[in-house]
Amino acid sequence: MGRELVQKQQQSAVSYTVEQLVAVNPYNPDILPDLENYVNDQVSSQTYSLDANLCLLRLYQFEPERLSTQIVARILVKALMAMPAPDFSLCLFLIPERVQMEEQFKTLIVLSHYLETARFRQFWDEAAKSRLIVEVVPGFEQAIQAYAIHVLSLTCQKVPRSVLAEAINIEGLSFDKFLEHHVVNSGWILEKGQGKGQLIVLPRNEFNHPELKKSTADSIPLEHITRIYPILG
Repeated sequence: MGRELVQKQQQSAVSYTVEQLVAVNPYNPDILPDLENYVNDQVSSQTYSLDANLCLLRLYQFEPERLSTQIVARILVKALMAMPAPDFSLCLFLIPERVQMEEQFKTLIVLSHYLETARFRQFWDEAAKSRLIVEVVPGFEQAIQAYAIHVLSLTCQKVPRSVLAEAINIEGLSFDKFLEHHVVNSGWILEKGQGKGQLIVLPRNEFNHPELKKSTADSIPLEHITRIYPILG
């Protein structure tokens, strides 16, 4: 227990120090090694700092001979895990085109496109061929599964079991346990569909139930309404 506390304190200290470096002198190439080490710390500790990673990519633009493709690949994988935030595009914008043409980066760009267009089956198939790229970052699979569920929850009130299983790439007993967990912890409801199918009823939100969204009238400040009355009169 004591050792874990020390490790957490050390990780916090590293994070704080790097963030200070980025804030004070973001264009100083001397901080490159610290930022690279911080990327590896983010991978091992399953944390994330977009600002630090963007700072590193900017420094690589000024010091192209020092660019580490391994570090850049890890930054992009972490950015994919942050979806639906636009972090991947922000990072890609700072990466030279010649680097983007390398096979591993072309693969990551394809994976990003599949996620943006909700083509989850294609995504998982491509990711399976690229395990050496994505599996070096712990939590990758879980982050993408969370993103897939997020997308489905914005567009669907009820999801067929087979559609959800494909989107998160889980099947069989593991999928049953996954459903049980979310029924207990996320408010999901299981109901019978047509034939032998099963439907997963997702929690209501303003996107899959538009009637929950506040109307424009509800959001008009009172002082604006009082100004309109004399005009109408």
